[in-house]
Amino acid sequence: MGRKNRFTQAQKIKACEEYLTGLKSASQIGIELGISKDSNVCGIEVLHWIKMYSVNGSDAFKERVHNATYSKEFKKQVVLEYLSGNYSIWDLKSKYNISGKSTIQGWIKKYNNHIEIKDYDPKPEVYMADTLKTTYEKRIEIVKYCLINDRDIKGTAAKYGCKYAQLYQWLRKYEINGEEALVDKRGKRKPEDELTNLEKAQRKIAQLEREKEEYRKKYELLKKAEERERW
Repeated sequence: MGRKNRFTQAQKIKACEEYLTGLKSASQIGIELGISKDSNVCGIEVLHWIKMYSVNGSDAFKERVHNATYSKEFKKQVVLEYLSGNYSIWDLKSKYNISGKSTIQGWIKKYNNHIEIKDYDPKPEVYMADTLKTTYEKRIEIVKYCLINDRDIKGTAAKYGCKYAQLYQWLRKYEINGEEALVDKRGKRKPEDELTNLEKAQRKIAQLEREKEEYRKKYELLKKAEERERW
């Protein structure tokens, strides 16, 4: 589902018309709308709307029902236009009606770091799919496929026809309690006192591996957050 806009299409069009007809300044419009208490921030945001309006008309402010889909070819084109020095990020955002400058910044960063820029398909159908009835073996297959493919929940859900939330729950159960968590009856595990020494050792190893993977993911998230702050 697309992001909820803070201002309506009508508000943005009115703001652009007020500026273009000379009734008000960009900063004045922004302050009246409550964009920010900083007049400079208000002015920049409103001027960005005006640039989008001049390029795409009222269509620039249509609220998207779903997130936009961008092919890797399109992303590369935008990045190369930016690197040519002929366009700023704001220019490209307006030219192609891209929702946020951070989106373009992310593409540029990946390109500069030689990270593959992939196609993006929001796959909204995975959020509305019916709950999939599966066997224990099939659930394990689906979860392992998802993990092998960089924890791509949306892609895996679309491939197997299951619901996003359903697959997310399977993943969480698997990551916390292993394969046994995916059996029927809500993944009830065999009591500790009924385990053999080998089974206890296997369970402990699996738990340590999951904890290690969880720490790795948290560390990567922290690194990404720090990198975003520097941007």
